Parts: sequence; structure tokens; C-alpha cells
Amino acid sequence: MFYQVKVPERDMDLLRFLWWPEGNLNNELEEYKMTVHLFGATSSPSCASYALKKTAEDARDIAPEEAVNTVLNNFYVDDCLKSVATEEQAIKLAKDLQTLCLKGGFHLTKWISNSRAVLLSISEEDRAINQKDVDLSYDLLPVERALGVQWCTQTDSFKFQVNLQNKPATRRGILSVVSSIYDLLGFLAPAILPAKFILRELCKEKYAWDQEVEIKYVRQWKKWMDDLQLLADYNVDRCIKPPEFGQTMTAQIHHFGDASENGYGTVSYLLLTNKENKRHCSFLMGKSRVAPLKPVTIPRLELTAAVVAVKMDKMFKQELKIPLKESIFWTDSTTVLRYIANENARYKTFVANRIAVIREHTQPSQWRYVASAQNPADQASRGLTIENFVKNKTWIQGPNFLIKPEHEWPKRPDEMDLSTCDDPEIKRCVANCVIVEEKIEPVKRLVEHYSKWFNLKKAVAWFLRLKEMLMRLKEERKAIQYTVSKSGHSPEKQKTLIEKHMKEYKSSMRLNPLSVDDLSKAEDELIRFSQLKAYPEELKALYKNQLIKKSSKIIKLDPVLQEGILRVGVCMYSAKCPKRQVHPDVTAKRPSSAFIFGS
Repeated sequence: MFYQVKVPERDMDLLRFLWWPEGNLNNELEEYKMTVHLFGATSSPSCASYALKKTAEDARDIAPEEAVNTVLNNFYVDDCLKSVATEEQAIKLAKDLQTLCLKGGFHLTKWISNSRAVLLSISEEDRAINQKDVDLSYDLLPVERALGVQWCTQTDSFKFQVNLQNKPATRRGILSVVSSIYDLLGFLAPAILPAKFILRELCKEKYAWDQEVEIKYVRQWKKWMDDLQLLADYNVDRCIKPPEFGQTMTAQIHHFGDASENGYGTVSYLLLTNKENKRHCSFLMGKSRVAPLKPVTIPRLELTAAVVAVKMDKMFKQELKIPLKESIFWTDSTTVLRYIANENARYKTFVANRIAVIREHTQPSQWRYVASAQNPADQASRGLTIENFVKNKTWIQGPNFLIKPEHEWPKRPDEMDLSTCDDPEIKRCVANCVIVEEKIEPVKRLVEHYSKWFNLKKAVAWFLRLKEMLMRLKEERKAIQYTVSKSGHSPEKQKTLIEKHMKEYKSSMRLNPLSVDDLSKAEDELIRFSQLKAYPEELKALYKNQLIKKSSKIIKLDPVLQEGILRVGVCMYSAKCPKRQVHPDVTAKRPSSAFIFGS
């Protein structure tokens, strides 16, 4: 397919290579360019697919709509898989596809069909290799491979022919064999799961990749390998609707999920109803996963399986080009049903995230209960021996109750109130009432008391005057105590002398009116208080002779510390101006005490 797509000349330089002319190794190397896309280039698949779809888009106005939509939606790289209702439609579609693709230079070959009439309408050279030598009059149609799946065109069913290499019974060998089984749609998921369980146990016991395993694991592995031959006669109908079913009136997808200690899985079925109100259940897809080595509770695994079912439903709605009723989801976990239906309780992160995904794409009314004995997904979580899997058709055919009237379907058990359940996944909300008594700083209380700046400065000035007087009294008392202690008097006499002298000193002190200097000192104290609340980190750094952080709001002012006050370091006015105008004080835009400095 890649060679059918040309590379634009401007891009050929990206695909240059060296080669000997005419393949003669004695000649000098020459430089060549690829004119088509080559195998091995990462861009080749996307470029080829784009070219094919561009061909369909360009021919949308002249080509049949079904052919255009087939190219856009039913091609996987160079393989086209398409199903139609009648042979006449298939013959017409095949011719339309060939004509449409030829417009872009694509030649469709290797045609396969389960209809002899369709194969006869296609030239022999364009048929698949195994179909060319078949006499369509009486020979049986051969088995072909379609995207890795064996397709028996004679019976129009999928078959399974597992040819495995002989690998040693080590962790590496077992993983190689299990990974080589291609089961894209999960037809064999329950049968393959036991082999994955063996791998899980080997990982749990920390076996090395090439270390020989214990005899008990070897026996399980050999038994599983021997039973694989039983799958040779196992087949699954390709068509999801029987030929005699008639016209489909409604279609609905049913998803089943389940989990166990060892694994979890889902399986999806399409339930069809015809005019006679008859029902038919067809297998769509199944998935099974091994539980992680780290212990996880069963409810969490059940919830994980439910999320997988939701994601599968989203994919089916995009891929199935048929009208669908609202999907139904089945689980045997009443815990999961309660989680999904809950409207009040809050869950821990694991559960909350998955419930969010489920509630985003589904409604609680879409989720129903099914007993474990009737849940086919139980096989995807626990696995089946290959012998039991071949005998038990429930995995492919679906549960029997789906084809019965809806009123006979399993009923959900009585609802349980989450508030009465001791569920560890529920977040327990604890309300703590704390009464905090705010301690207001004296200066802040003083600031909030006054509404005028001048009155505030006077009050602070008087407090500073009082502070100064108290400090002087303290120093005077120390001096008197030192002098009296040297006099040799008794303690009682010393105390009397101290009190007498302090009384005389207090009477000599005079309370003079406030001066301009007193008001200036009060203003400085208020500015220091405001700066200490607004710029504590900056003050701390400057006191230690350190640089201010670049993230500071006042870094551009180049602040300096003068007389314990933050001032602008950059000269704002002429040097002949007073010092305070040359380096103005830094004040907060909104001082913490809710007042604005003025002058």
C-alpha cells in the first residue's frame, strides 16, 4: 500500500539513500531519493491512510455514498472489512469500491467473501491467493485470516487454530506463549485467563525471567498447553444476526462486569428484537484482566470492571452504525450499585474518580443487579479450564434471561441507605468548632481608636512621653538603690530612704506640653509599626545586611534602612531638599491598621 502513495517532490530529500548503480558493488555510490513511501518509515502508515481517505473525500460528489463511507470507516490501513445485507448489495459495493479507489491510484485485490456469487463477480486475479484455485461450483471455501482472526468463509464463522512454539516453562517462556495468542475481541478470554494467573503467581513469588519454576506450576502449564488443542473445533458465528431473524426493530447493548480476588473483566452483548418480538443475543466483545499484585479490595475491583464496561459502551456507540436503545449495565455487586446511586456521601479518591467517570456517561437507572450464577462476566474474572470453556456456551451466547421478557429479568435487591453502612470508602466528615479570641495589639487598638491623623500622633506622643518618664524613674531607682546599699543601714532603713528619695524625684518632674519633636517622634513610631506589618521580610534582611529578595514588591525602590525606617534608596528630589524628601519613607498601600499616613 505504501508504494502506491507518491511522495511530493519537495519532501523527497527526507527519503534519500545511497546505492550502487545497477547493483554493481564496484561502482561508486550514488545518491537516490524515494519517490514513494517506504516500509519502515514511521510516517508511511499515516500518509497512506490519509491519501486513501482523501481519495474518498474528493470523490464524495460523484461516488456512491456507501462506497465513500466504507473507505472512511471500514479500512484498517490496507484491509477493508464490510458486511452488507444481500449479495446484490455486496456485488455493487465491491465494484464501486474498486472504481473509487482507482481514482486515487489504489488497486483493491485479495478479495474474500462468504458468498460464491460475490466471488464470481470479481476477476480471478483480484481474489485472495487461496481463492484463486477454488472451483466455486462445488469446492468448499477455504479458511482465511482477517486481522489475525481465522475466518471460515464456508460456514461464515471464526475458528481458532493455536500453533504455539515450544518454549521452556519459565516466566519468560510462559509470557511469550500467552502473548502470542491473538484474541482481539476476547472470544477466548476466560480460557486464557488461567495461564495469566500462573504468570501472576510467578511474579508474586519474584521468579527471575529464566529461572525454572516449581513442579506445581509446570504441571498447570503443561495441562493448559495440552488442552489448547480442544479449541480446534471451537467456532463463533461471525454474523451477529441470524439469517432467518428478519427485520430488526430494536437493538440494545448489555454490559456485564465482575471481579474476584485474582482478576476482573467485562463482556458485552447485543440484544436484537424483531417484528414478532423475538429476541436474539449476540456476543460483541469481552475483556479480562489480572488483579494487581498490590492487594485491592473486591469492591474496588468491581468498580474498576464497571468503568471498563462504560468505556466499552462509549466505543460501541461510535463504531456500531445502527440505532441503539439506552444501554444496560449489569453487576452482582450491591456495593457498586450503592456507590453509583448515591447522592449524599462523599467517597475517597479511588472510588470518587471512578464514580465520576460512570456518572458522566451513564445514569443510575441504567445499572441493574444480576446474581453471580447468572453473570457471564464471572468467567472473565475467575477463568475457566479450556475443557469447561468449550462445553459451556454462556460466554458466547449470553445469559438465558436476556431473551426472555423484561419483567422476568433479575430484580435489584432492596436499596440500602449509605448512611447506615460502615463502608471504609466513605469520607467521614468531622466538624470541629473552634472559638478564637483575637488578641489585638495595643498599637493597633490605639490606631483603630482615632479617626484623625493629628489626634493619633498626639496620643502616641503622650505615650512616648510616658514611656520616657517611666524609663527615667527606673534608672533613678537603680541609682538610689546602689547608693543606699553602700550606706550600711538596715534593710528596713534602706527601703524607707529609697521611697522618700523617689517621692521627691517624682514631685520634681514636670509634664511639659508636646513639642514638634515629640510629634515627629510619634509619626516615626507609627511608620515603623506599619512597615513592620507590611514588609517584615525586607526589614529582617536589611537588619542583617542581606539583599532583599527579587520577589519583593518594593525591590524597585531600592529600599534602605535609616533610623529603623524603610526609605526609598533612589534620590527622588534635589540633594538640596531635606533628607526626608530626598529619601521618602516607604509606606504600605493599605496599612494593616486600616489608616493612611498623611502629612
